[in-house]
Amino acid sequence: MQEVRKVRADSASPLAGPPQPGLLQRTGRVAVAGGRQAAAFVAFVGQVAVATADVIRRPRRLRLRAVLREIEIGGFDALPIIGLTAFLLGVVVAYQGADQLRHYGANVFVVELVGYAMLREFAPLIGAIIIAGRSGSAHAAQIGTMVVTEEIDAMRTIGIDPLQRLVLPKLIAMAIALPLLTVFADIAGVAGGMVMARSQLDIGFSEFAERFGRVMQGSALLLGLGKSFVFAFIIVVVGCFQGFRTEGSADSVGRQTTLSVVQAIFLVIVADALFSVAFNVLGL
Repeated sequence: MQEVRKVRADSASPLAGPPQPGLLQRTGRVAVAGGRQAAAFVAFVGQVAVATADVIRRPRRLRLRAVLREIEIGGFDALPIIGLTAFLLGVVVAYQGADQLRHYGANVFVVELVGYAMLREFAPLIGAIIIAGRSGSAHAAQIGTMVVTEEIDAMRTIGIDPLQRLVLPKLIAMAIALPLLTVFADIAGVAGGMVMARSQLDIGFSEFAERFGRVMQGSALLLGLGKSFVFAFIIVVVGCFQGFRTEGSADSVGRQTTLSVVQAIFLVIVADALFSVAFNVLGL
């Protein structure tokens, strides 16, 4: 009887699970997965370059209506949030600068502070971050949904290149829209700085505008626009890349959409840091 009870107790005991991977093993797996994703991303960039070259040779393959539609969605519809955010950012920069400049009697230098901060740094960066969260996520969700519903496979079956039909219109539209949004953010940010300089430092609008036009250089605007072109490429390519990596379920669409936003913002900030180092080395 005791042996029977012992056998029952042994059979009721849970089976030992597989050993948990250690820290080194988990780190190795993450590194391998990251390396594979980086290699796939580089391959995707190469495919986009090939598709772009093919469209340059045969321009009729480009859907102009799709480009205009993407400009409306990703550019025109984003004007209110971009303008409001840039205006408030200009207010913050001028307010923080005014608190320090007032102690040294250098009130007028708030013009240079706001001008260089917005034109070279904040306007292209804040515009890219907002567009990454707004349009980059939309690109990933759209393409991911098409992958789940097998529309991408259907396009390939009938001989339509998904890159030319889906990615290139978004890329061209963003390359046009984001620099224009950056200029709009420049204007809104400087306007915010003017309002704060008038209220905190008694610098009139005409005085601010006159000094701004005299001391600011065109290179500051051009450097910001150059950044925006690179940021536009990063946002579109990352969003579309993550959309194509969706794996046949609605949960995967959500994961890839979230991942596209995180990666796009991270790469935009990395690119901005590299630009800062390069501009410092080149003396720009």
